[in-house]
Amino acid sequence: MANNKSEPGRTVLQGATVITEEAVFEDGVVCFQGEQIEFAGTREAFAESPFASGSATVIEAAGGYVVPGFIDLHVHGGHGSDFMDAEASAYDNITVHHALNGTTTILATTVTASRESINRVLETAWAYRSGPMPGAKLGGVHLEGPFISPKWPGAQNPAYIMPPRRDWLEAWEAQYPGLIRVVTLAPEREGALEMIGWLADHGIVASAGHTDATYDEITAAADHGLTHAVHTFNAMKGLHHREPGTVGAVMTDSRIQAEVIADGHHVHHSCIRLLAQAKGPDGLVLVTDSMSACGLPAGDYKLGELDVVVDGGVARLKEGGALAGSTLTMLGAFRHAVTAAGMSLRDASKAASGNPARELGIYHETGSIAPGKQADLLWLDRELALSGVWVNGRRLEGQG
Repeated sequence: MANNKSEPGRTVLQGATVITEEAVFEDGVVCFQGEQIEFAGTREAFAESPFASGSATVIEAAGGYVVPGFIDLHVHGGHGSDFMDAEASAYDNITVHHALNGTTTILATTVTASRESINRVLETAWAYRSGPMPGAKLGGVHLEGPFISPKWPGAQNPAYIMPPRRDWLEAWEAQYPGLIRVVTLAPEREGALEMIGWLADHGIVASAGHTDATYDEITAAADHGLTHAVHTFNAMKGLHHREPGTVGAVMTDSRIQAEVIADGHHVHHSCIRLLAQAKGPDGLVLVTDSMSACGLPAGDYKLGELDVVVDGGVARLKEGGALAGSTLTMLGAFRHAVTAAGMSLRDASKAASGNPARELGIYHETGSIAPGKQADLLWLDRELALSGVWVNGRRLEGQG
């Protein structure tokens, strides 16, 4: 790295393979000034651009890759903290940990809990977003439950599962406008279709999960505005050749984005490959569904109010043994998608960054490397390990 006396905030990453949605640039350059990307392309084209003149901080990234920062739509916690803790210090801990593993935008994801507990998360997230955030940007809240199916609780607490309550959502949206970005529910439950329509009308992603819905019920939900499915294959009605179920509908309906937890435990790599082929490069979203044990050793933990044991990197409920979130990072998901499931770097990058950005309606700001977008960037080596993380143009210390 050569550090020159620089125009404030200008940085040039050069020599890496730069992966954009439009092209892959060998011996590429990404130049950003402050929070904003100014240039992305070949070294030759950069030399002829107006950004090549003047001083800058130049980083030689030859032999590596530069990809957009990851966006995690489904994450409960990490490094000993849970978003349900509803404390700013816990949110700092989570967002810094995940940022150091490649996530630059994150959704605080709840578990099925009491209304009061969810209220506390919303209140904390609302205040947190108004101040400086030291790690990943908190893009909003993902409500996973409580409007799910008691037949498919997974690691959700059955005591709090209930039918859809649109009045709760209306009150939350009125008090915290724009904060709730995703709501996961079981579309077959009474009142769910009306709730899905309301969510769509208010720009909130309606997501199917923890559901016993049939193929026809998922199709009807998509007709009402359902556009997402959480942790596809897990905690949902499976695929059968005479009743394609939730999984069959998610795989074949182009209106629905399919989340997958690519950790090698939740879904076999061949099924990740199958899902990627079925959904195409625009229809898959990588997530972690990570819980507080992410980044910590084996032992006993909590997911909401439920006891969890982590062994060999796998989190399971102590009672019943159901998978209880994960210890995955987005970098781990990205690497597994490429090395085990056989996805191209470009397609894996879309699944980890571009596709979730589009779903959240923030693709004009982030999710890909392009001039005018936020400098949310990752520098990876050839083994896909992190060499650098930038959030809004600010390099994080201790990354990797």
